[in-house]
Amino acid sequence: MSRSTAEAVPALDERIRGEPLVAQGETLASVTETVCRIVEKPHPPRAWYVAFGISAMLAGLLFAMVGYLLLEGTGVWGINVPVGWGFDITNFVFWVGIGHAGTLISAILFLFRQKWRTSINRFAEAMTIFAVVCAGLFPAIHVGRAWVEYWMFPIPNNLSMWPNFRSPLLWDVFAVSTYMIVSLLFWYMGMIPDLATLRDRARTPLRRFFYGFFSLGWRGSNRQWHRYERAYLLLAALATPLVLSVHSVVSFDFAVSLVPGWHATIFPPYFVAGAIFGGFAMVLLLIVPSREWFGLKNLITMRHLENMTKIVLATGSMVGYAYLIEIFIAWYSGNAVERFAFSNRAFGPYAWAFWTMVSCNVLLPQLFWFKRLRRSIPAILFIAVAVNIGMWFERYVIIVTSLSRDFLPSSWGHFTPTWVDLCTLLGSFGLFFTLFLLFLRFLPIVAIAEVKSVMPDAKLDRDVHHGQGDYHGDIPRQHERQFGDPEAD
Repeated sequence: MSRSTAEAVPALDERIRGEPLVAQGETLASVTETVCRIVEKPHPPRAWYVAFGISAMLAGLLFAMVGYLLLEGTGVWGINVPVGWGFDITNFVFWVGIGHAGTLISAILFLFRQKWRTSINRFAEAMTIFAVVCAGLFPAIHVGRAWVEYWMFPIPNNLSMWPNFRSPLLWDVFAVSTYMIVSLLFWYMGMIPDLATLRDRARTPLRRFFYGFFSLGWRGSNRQWHRYERAYLLLAALATPLVLSVHSVVSFDFAVSLVPGWHATIFPPYFVAGAIFGGFAMVLLLIVPSREWFGLKNLITMRHLENMTKIVLATGSMVGYAYLIEIFIAWYSGNAVERFAFSNRAFGPYAWAFWTMVSCNVLLPQLFWFKRLRRSIPAILFIAVAVNIGMWFERYVIIVTSLSRDFLPSSWGHFTPTWVDLCTLLGSFGLFFTLFLLFLRFLPIVAIAEVKSVMPDAKLDRDVHHGQGDYHGDIPRQHERQFGDPEAD
């Protein structure tokens, strides 16, 4: 087969499947240069400084609110009897859910060999880590006496105490900590070849030391690629059940209780679908500005954005179906208390929150049925913001409406958030965006080696033979095998 024919075959294949995942004209060298330039430039774009300044101030507000809470106690929140959970657990469940899209994109789509994940998986994995950091803060502070939290861990102590393993609070500790550890390993493992590339390109001793230290001596040998692939596959297989298990365990906080509107077997799949839904919306919200600021439009194309909007549409429809099933179950049960709980959500004092949730989570995502809106940047940003607002209100509606109107009208109450609640919520977003913006500045935000693995084979071979590839970290894995036995150095 001639060189021209070999180059035409991948191009024809891309035309059959749709848009290419990497824009035409990109080479191995240009992909490396595009991603590494973001880290190596002495100054990021001005928009980064503005965003980082706002986020850092909000993060400082969060720490101030946490300090004030520890000094004064949980009375500074709006919680009362019977609403013992308010913004604290609402924020916790929201942030845990945000982290689910990262594992889905990285692990499940990897196992299903979905090549379009390669340009966005690093964003999603980083988002997972930072969302779990934000989520872990709220169980730590909502217990009131944060200085004795070590009681929750099975460690010997002078009080001869042992954790209550039947407590949902302890289930959350184990579920979220496990998810954090596995997600961190998966994120770091995928970055090792790219960190080696930054190490080899570093111009200052400090950068060379740090990138060299964290790249673990990577040289891109066949043996290293072989071991890397095995470890990456094992971590993906280990992380996949966590997508289903972690938010299912979080849903058990509600489902195992007897509170009206909570004790339902639909909660685990309902929470998982909602978590993926909100997580993908957050990925869109982060990727769209990033590809504009850092010139990544050739690597993160409209095909990637359109695929993610389709998943938002699908999971949003699942969430809407779950809402209908909840209402149907309450009606079909014949339980007067259960029926009242759901009618109170829709027409009671928190009806405004319920209809905000329905509008943002069910109605607005249906606009993605139209291709023009799936490929419109303003529409994508607007719906992504709306979905995140709606998913936060979903947790608020579940928690507050059920607690404020339980079995006995004599014990009913009303929850009103205080300024501390509102500042803590804003501060959690500040912490999340601060960590994410630091990630954009100092680490490779696109998986260089994995992006190259989805470029047309003929173009890759031509670039490698012309010396445009970096043999330490840039050659995609399936092409590295062409140069020898995986067991040989």
